[in-house]
Amino acid sequence: MTSGSKTWTLLCGLMLSLCANASAPEDAATARALVASLGRPAPARTPFAEARFMKMLERPLVVSGQLAWLGGDKLERTVERPTREVSTIADGEVTQQREGRSSRSFSLKRAPQLQLLLDSFVALLGGDASRLEQAFTVQHSADGADHWTLTLTPRDAKLAQTVSRIDIDGSGNEPHCMRMQEADGDVAIDLLGDYAAKMPATPTRDALTLLCRGS
Repeated sequence: MTSGSKTWTLLCGLMLSLCANASAPEDAATARALVASLGRPAPARTPFAEARFMKMLERPLVVSGQLAWLGGDKLERTVERPTREVSTIADGEVTQQREGRSSRSFSLKRAPQLQLLLDSFVALLGGDASRLEQAFTVQHSADGADHWTLTLTPRDAKLAQTVSRIDIDGSGNEPHCMRMQEADGDVAIDLLGDYAAKMPATPTRDALTLLCRGS
């Protein structure tokens, strides 16, 4: 994976979670209805806080800032802490601007996994279940209370070699966490909206898993 794609995967850091198996058409209809309820008119912005767990590091990388869907296939991720950085996907290009450095851009075609992440974000923020199902196998589970989980598995076998799965936890029509398991073993998790303020000073996978499940 390129350094640019690694940076952009910070958009939706996710970690492993257990989900019940989807149950045919009834579950599919429930998942579609849930995705539709998540839609927001553009521009849609939300705070985020992310912890990324990498095998090569003893401690997770933690950043926070704001995610924005600007309409169409335009996404923007602004990191405010620990240093300012703005990453955008627009018009088939990824552009990164880090504080004190010149901006750099590269074609989205160079990193097809970013197209996968773009599809997931645009589909969710736009409430577009059909687009989501084109890129992913979608499973829905609920724990009997208000908490629900959507598990997205890439349909493209080549992309699945980069991103194994994406899990989204939430309640009602609000997503609280987006968790990604990469095929190389790295894991990341984003806390969204009001949950962003709940990021622990020293996050662990177990603590974040419990938080995302509403525990």
